[in-house]
Amino acid sequence: MSDFSLSKHGIDVTNVWRNPSPSALYEAALMYEKGSAITSTGALVAMSGEKTGRSPTDKRIVDEPASTEDIWWGDINIKLEKNSFLINRERAKDYLNTRERLYCIDAYAGWDPKYRIKVRVICARAYHALFMHNMLIRPSAEELENFGDPDYVVLNGGGFPANIYTKGMSSSTSVNLSLEEKTFVILGTEYAGEMKKGVFTIMNYLMPKNGVLSMHCSATEGQDGDASILFGLSGTGKTTLSADPKRKLIGDDEHCWSDDGVFNIEGGCYAKAINLSAEAEPDIYNSLTYGAILENVIFDPMTREVDFTNTSITKNTRGSYPIEKIGNAKIPCMTGHPKNVIFLTCDAFGVLPPVSKLTPEQAQYHFISGYTAKVAGTEMGVTDPEATFSPCFGGPFLVWHPAKYAGLLAEQAEKSGASLWLVNTGWSGGSFGVGSRFKLKYTRSIVDAIHDGVLEKATYNTDPIFGLAIPTEVPNVPSELLTPKNTWSDASSYDNTAKKLARLFKDNFGKYESNVSADVISAGPKI
Repeated sequence: MSDFSLSKHGIDVTNVWRNPSPSALYEAALMYEKGSAITSTGALVAMSGEKTGRSPTDKRIVDEPASTEDIWWGDINIKLEKNSFLINRERAKDYLNTRERLYCIDAYAGWDPKYRIKVRVICARAYHALFMHNMLIRPSAEELENFGDPDYVVLNGGGFPANIYTKGMSSSTSVNLSLEEKTFVILGTEYAGEMKKGVFTIMNYLMPKNGVLSMHCSATEGQDGDASILFGLSGTGKTTLSADPKRKLIGDDEHCWSDDGVFNIEGGCYAKAINLSAEAEPDIYNSLTYGAILENVIFDPMTREVDFTNTSITKNTRGSYPIEKIGNAKIPCMTGHPKNVIFLTCDAFGVLPPVSKLTPEQAQYHFISGYTAKVAGTEMGVTDPEATFSPCFGGPFLVWHPAKYAGLLAEQAEKSGASLWLVNTGWSGGSFGVGSRFKLKYTRSIVDAIHDGVLEKATYNTDPIFGLAIPTEVPNVPSELLTPKNTWSDASSYDNTAKKLARLFKDNFGKYESNVSADVISAGPKI
């Protein structure tokens, strides 16, 4: 376990633990890392330090000749000069070279052998090693023996800060990707999620270059082998609706859609733990046993029971575990072409219908928009929802322009004949503060009707502003709830709110119009 050489990476530490067992990593974490503990269910508690979430404003991509024309430069993909990257990489290596022991995880990203990449993670914390052991796809003993050189390397020097005087730095935290050097460097943050999303960013560049759509979504498979993918931002119900006992789980967060079907990028799940309960989310709750990590949680020092309601460290408490812990997970995590593609939104304005069928052009429009709405704070007794737009439902991790991913989505859906849907899990009968949240049992009935093929045969009406096709009937859902305007007591108030949301859509989409077709632009709302 300790004779593996990292000299080819400029690291001369001789005590290197390559792909150690979870038990060995538990022991190392308990011995060497402050705050580590074992919960009553056997999960390892780990503390990420000052940073308890990602640092998106500190992410940089190196501007290099071979990739510069591919990258969607801007606030998400901020340019970094090559020399600054080399300084940061050297700083990470220098830090790693001062450690008494290092951990090396060699594993895969992508379940399809045709598209998977070999990833090597070099880090100084057992917590980070166990996290990536969970989140990447674990090689067999034979695969590990024949692993060879990695395609990409993650150098996690997060225990050491970036030099704020290095050109291009915005703080002492720096997360850098060089596509030319095939290296991802982390400085100044020990939040493990940076590694996971770093690998996703790499896949978000490589896969579209090969004609494969990389996606921030969940995926499931029905009893007849019919696949379904669900996109949705935080709070839309993606995790809840993916946990369907009638369907097998392909994955909960990151996938690719190739000409052969859908495959998961990851070997594990990274679930939010805030207010987690066995009753509401039994699959996740029951997975947080031996081998799992619980980040930044508070537990009773005597019983070691975790208080999932306690957010004194952070609201972003998380659990990481291998996907095999989910009882209905399909291993290997691959399936055929999806029969249905579902976009989830939580519309707190109470304007969008609970379900609508999309044309290919509407699907591209809503995919690029990536809309949901959050409830704003109250001022003088008045609440007003806040629209949130995240392109492709995963804006922080895109590398190409959103139109690239939307085009691939349309191509794959056309080739496979997939049906495209928009499902609103938000408000009905008025905006937040007046109306009420659409009942989960009705949303489940809607998703069931999509999966069962019932809505393919439904009769539809067209929304006059958003142009969405709204079914007149859905089994086990009151028909009056399907057309939002009918649920409002004041029709003129609905019209005004709908026009307001439509303007927000159009204002947001304006930044993408130069890269999409006129048909996609015209698929947006009419005001």
